[in-house]
Amino acid sequence: MADTQPIAAPELEAVLDELLEVEFTFRSTEEPVSLLVQLGRSDQDFMMDWIRRVASTHLELGYQVACHGTRALQNMDRHIIESWALHVMDVYDRFGLRPALDVINTLDTFIQDQHRRLHGAILQEQSGVLLGFVHGLSGRKLKIAESASTYTDTETLYLPPIQAEMPSELENFQLYKVTVVFLWAQTRFGTFSLLRRVGALSEPVSTPLLELFFAMECLRLEGIIARELPGLHRELDKIQLALAEHALPQAWQAIKKQLAAANATSADAMKLAQEHLGRLEPYSPKSFHGELNLEAVRDCMEARIEREKAYIRVSLKEILDEQQEKLKRRNGDEEPKFSAQKQQDDSKPEGLDIQILIDDQPLLMPPEMANAVTSVIMDFSDLPEEYLVPAGDGEYDPNFFKEPETDPDEVWSGTYHEEGAYLYDEWDFQRKHYRKNWCAVREKNVKPVYDDFVQQTLNKYTGLIKHLRKTFEAMRDEDRLLKRQPHGDGVDIDALVEALADSRRGTEMTDRLFTRMHRTERNIAVVFMVDMSGSTKGWINEAERESLILLCEALESLGDRYAIYGFSSLTRKRCEIFHIKHFDENYDAEIKARINGIQPQDYTRMGFAIRHLTKVLKAVDAKTRMLITLSDGKPDDYDIYRGVYGIEDTRRALIEARQDGIHPYCITIDEEAKDYLPHLYGPAAFTVINEVRALPLKVSDIYRRLTT
Repeated sequence: MADTQPIAAPELEAVLDELLEVEFTFRSTEEPVSLLVQLGRSDQDFMMDWIRRVASTHLELGYQVACHGTRALQNMDRHIIESWALHVMDVYDRFGLRPALDVINTLDTFIQDQHRRLHGAILQEQSGVLLGFVHGLSGRKLKIAESASTYTDTETLYLPPIQAEMPSELENFQLYKVTVVFLWAQTRFGTFSLLRRVGALSEPVSTPLLELFFAMECLRLEGIIARELPGLHRELDKIQLALAEHALPQAWQAIKKQLAAANATSADAMKLAQEHLGRLEPYSPKSFHGELNLEAVRDCMEARIEREKAYIRVSLKEILDEQQEKLKRRNGDEEPKFSAQKQQDDSKPEGLDIQILIDDQPLLMPPEMANAVTSVIMDFSDLPEEYLVPAGDGEYDPNFFKEPETDPDEVWSGTYHEEGAYLYDEWDFQRKHYRKNWCAVREKNVKPVYDDFVQQTLNKYTGLIKHLRKTFEAMRDEDRLLKRQPHGDGVDIDALVEALADSRRGTEMTDRLFTRMHRTERNIAVVFMVDMSGSTKGWINEAERESLILLCEALESLGDRYAIYGFSSLTRKRCEIFHIKHFDENYDAEIKARINGIQPQDYTRMGFAIRHLTKVLKAVDAKTRMLITLSDGKPDDYDIYRGVYGIEDTRRALIEARQDGIHPYCITIDEEAKDYLPHLYGPAAFTVINEVRALPLKVSDIYRRLTT
């Protein structure tokens, strides 16, 4: 029976001294002990558990949670304390100690946000869906970021981290979506193009005029949304009704009608604003209209205009160079001429239907160039003539307009380890919670190596390969015996015995007493996850490559879909998946050369690889999906991943894979594997091969047994 007596102060002090390592930190636990001793036993156990979890992340955070959390528990629910403690650890992971301490010291603010989160939509959780939605709209490819203010700088849509004005999470998500559309419409339909033309981005503009213009421009954009996206406009109407925001004043009704016309432009909105300045009060913008941040727009637009002008002119120069011979035959010594005209193409969105011509013939532009041209049209409402003059030799430094190419091996510089990477959570067994977006993962290609290794392997195992092909072909063509059938060629003895027993007891006999042979189509997809850690040097690396070659030779005769990826890591910031063979690639000379190119790398952080390849497998439509790992040792990395932490994260990743319908299996040559693999994979989901040289002989046989 659990002890219900509160823990006394001396015992609390002893436990806290150990948890917070006061011997080294010289912290006094007198304050948290004086608070904890006032609690009942259940609350004491609750707080000690969370102090232990947070202290495993950072001792100072553990101490502060012991003080602030214990005091707060007297006045609030446990679930809020839990959420607060988890948020503290997440902030520490993302931003460091000082911001995490700020969260602790502003507990009241967190509680307010927590109440909003109960029914609100959280941008961090919804940004992927919102980004996919906005990328489906015409115009520039926009980004989404958090901000206390709602606005756009013409390249990024800035939204509040929590949207909680509506009563439910779904409605708050819809409010996010409507806001995204309004900000997109500002970039797409000329709001900032007009402000640039009238000098509002470079010179101060009367605030009353700007406010009046923005109010009128929002009416114009609402009319465009009603025409272009009628379904979303209906959502907008529902949101306005639910928010019960002020109705449009009577004096504005006629203006709204004017600006709702299909031919209304931002210039019309500005003209009306100038006419009514001083005579008409601007109505307050709706919450989803956002606000104008002209300073951010100016900085972003100025940099982009110069960059895109250089890019388009250099691209035209490259096109001329590529087509030089063809143009010379057609034009002789006459210089080719670029021009722009409105495109007669209904598939192009209105306003973006401008095409570039070369000598009056349509120019087929690369996608990147077409995107740049679209962006310029959005800024200028046209394509200026100076953009159609090819750049001269050496006129622009390519680094000015091209994205810098980052060395995929330089993951330690700046924040590169997160830029363009897949981010995966990682399980912290001490916290009993995930570290969010903890591992930065990127895919790399294995460099093909063309030498005689593959042919030597094929020669070395000629007899075995023939045997494997024959065995696998038999698996492909084999019939399966179906039992307990209503019709068939044979009698199912087991079913017959049971039926006779039923008859003797007076119950009705079943008619499912037969067996028949049935040929079933195999519907299997498998990913082979290959350990490329530094410990696989020498014989192990050679055995892995030989095993994969033999396996591929056998699988080609079987017809199962398969992919091969390697994995390695050097701390959480450098987690790498090595592409060897995708599902849709044929097993050819290139794939063989990639297998040959498998080389030992760094460490064996397994959780991220399992999570990433589970996602790869989930995208494949197959009845049976398997993830087979070839490894030489336990999970390990340069940082805290050694020992229990790495084992528990890997185990959690395998549980996640099983929940997604993936069947994991491990083949290892680690002699100590029986100490930890049952805990990871279960007692029947792994094989230990004692002799490295036997690996090529065993892998294909294991696969045959697993899939029969």
